[in-house]
Amino acid sequence: MSDKNLPAISKQVTELVLAGSLSHAEQAFAEAAETHGDLAVAEVLQNIPPHVTALHMAGFDGGKMSLATLLVPPKAWAESLAYIAATWPDDMIEDDPERIAESLFAHIHGVVFGTEDEERRHELLVEASATDWGCTAFAILFSMAPKEILEVAGEIISKGPYITGQTTSDNDIVPLAVALAQASEDGWDRALFELFPDFRHSADLADAEFSDDPDEEPQFLQRSTKELLYRLRKQVPSTRSTATRSTRRSMGTGIFN
Repeated sequence: MSDKNLPAISKQVTELVLAGSLSHAEQAFAEAAETHGDLAVAEVLQNIPPHVTALHMAGFDGGKMSLATLLVPPKAWAESLAYIAATWPDDMIEDDPERIAESLFAHIHGVVFGTEDEERRHELLVEASATDWGCTAFAILFSMAPKEILEVAGEIISKGPYITGQTTSDNDIVPLAVALAQASEDGWDRALFELFPDFRHSADLADAEFSDDPDEEPQFLQRSTKELLYRLRKQVPSTRSTATRSTRRSMGTGIFN
């Protein structure tokens, strides 16, 4: 692709997305891919502001995928996740947090499993979980299936790299959790700590039982989906600043060593 075309296409896509014309922005991506190849779309996504990428991709889900879903560079996607919470209506966070979490799951699952390229999938998970906001986003997904997530944690504790992901449920979140744990031990740990602040690598906690009664208090501290949504909202940076990676130290335990 000619370097002369890249700024023009990037400017066009940015203006269309900010104007709310997502279908026209998607058409611009499709024309760029047809004329210059898929690499052109990846280059545009690498160069447009991350909040623009977030705004565009938020308009699509696992059932209606954008070219950006399939071609976004891992680092560009990770940076865009810093802004995705800014696309959520305030009243929906308060009144229907599960719906937002399901939409976020469709987005992340669509990006990660939209490819059969194991290397790309690994890079996507590593880049996303290297950020504070990425780990919070994964914790939001995990909050929809806490019992299954703790079962996965128990499997990791007992089986390490031989984890199978077998749980008492066939919840779609389990394969994503396993993929994250295998791609980034540190990212997996930090997402767990976001959801379960008291989590420690112990069989006692990993084997904790969850009541079917939604009104019953959990046996240990667990952040709710709503609380995590607000935490991610607070992590949205100003569009005048550049999203930065986490400087928090790793809390990993060498589970896959």
